[in-house]
Amino acid sequence: MTSKREQALAGLFLCLQNGMSGVAVLRNEPLPTKIPASGLFILRDGDAGEPEITLSPTRYHYAHVAEIEVLVQKPNPDARDAALDALLVALGDTLGADATLSGAVDYMSIGSPEFLTENVDGAPAIKAAVVPITLEYTTLNPLQ
Repeated sequence: MTSKREQALAGLFLCLQNGMSGVAVLRNEPLPTKIPASGLFILRDGDAGEPEITLSPTRYHYAHVAEIEVLVQKPNPDARDAALDALLVALGDTLGADATLSGAVDYMSIGSPEFLTENVDGAPAIKAAVVPITLEYTTLNPLQ
């Protein structure tokens, strides 16, 4: 039996895999130096944080913040910006279609992206956006 935390993260990962056709989706993998032409999504498990606890019966309510790294690599800065923007719009459409991730979480919300550019020696720069995703779920104890 998997934990509620793992169910939430697996639900988000599955949503990305199913919704982002043609784009590679990884989970907790190291950042490659070469990004596929169609772009790349990397889901980072993030931090479950401290839960709110209710008593009688005891329940642990989490607002777990995972991160999705959205990466593109193009030689032209304008092409990089356009490709990243298109992936972010597609990500918003995919995640916005199911706020419960088919029942894996009570509610999922999308945060504002943080943008960065990484220069690569001898290759086009990588442009990325880190998008925080808050997964809200309740469990019987912190390890389940």
